[in-house]
Amino acid sequence: MVEKFDIHTQTQPTFYFIGVTTSKSSIMKVFPEWMKVLGRPEIQIVGRDLKIHDEAAAYRHAVAQIKYDPLSLGALVTTHKIDLYNAARDMFEYLDPYAQICGELSSISKLDGRLEGHAKDPITAGLSADAILAPGYFGRTGGEVLCFGAGGSGVATALHLMKKADKGDRPARFVFTNRSQWRLDHARKMVQSMETDIQFEYIGTSDPQVNDRMMEGMPPFSMVINATGMGKDTPGSPISWDGMFPLNGVAWEFNYRGELDFLHQALAQKELRSLSVEDGWVYFLHGWTQVVAQVLHIQLDERLFAELARAAEIVRK
Repeated sequence: MVEKFDIHTQTQPTFYFIGVTTSKSSIMKVFPEWMKVLGRPEIQIVGRDLKIHDEAAAYRHAVAQIKYDPLSLGALVTTHKIDLYNAARDMFEYLDPYAQICGELSSISKLDGRLEGHAKDPITAGLSADAILAPGYFGRTGGEVLCFGAGGSGVATALHLMKKADKGDRPARFVFTNRSQWRLDHARKMVQSMETDIQFEYIGTSDPQVNDRMMEGMPPFSMVINATGMGKDTPGSPISWDGMFPLNGVAWEFNYRGELDFLHQALAQKELRSLSVEDGWVYFLHGWTQVVAQVLHIQLDERLFAELARAAEIVRK
């Protein structure tokens, strides 16, 4: 049976944002400013909201719109990175090595008639993590990593740390917790496909008290990550207000917008626990600029990234 798609023919070049609550994202204000910087003001951004763990047909239709409409240039994918990959990977003529290793994609683009999928999260997570952690951090401090959430961003962060050449840049232990067992199985499969000296653990739970105990058992200087989407795509936090962060640790909230409960919980303990607290703004900037560069086929260097970061500050004022 031949698949049929209802394709909307765009009248101007269009960049899609495939997410959950796209209209609330700062990118809707930032993107037009970026297009001015890049000399491409004719390109519009259109949000496409899908349900979390939507039906395969919804993901395939979103991909088909880009594949078959000439003025649909590409897309950034958030929240749905693994689900979209699983539902529509056969529609792509090219999937980059990171997409195949991680089983996800965050970038949809076109080149010479080919539909291409890239997983930019390992690059994005790496650039963001390197901006937070000094070289040799784990070797110097003995800190480990606790990552709430085993979706695309969490898995990408693990992959980035696994590929660090210097042993001091790799934690001795990396713990995933997630409420969905299949997410943990997906993370385990990725880890097992690579050679690493990092000890990985996979904890299935949706109980904040269990996560509290996991966090309290981490050694000083450990990094605790909220990669669940809670506080943005869904309400709440993976931990309770009673949970104690590791002494001298790093709390990294991957979200930059929403209720940001996890971020506020960390800020409440910043002085008490001598925490370094980071939100997801730098991750947002790297994530978006990497995909925009891929879709528009431009060279993203430090100078251009800095110029785009300055332009994005309009939404932070």
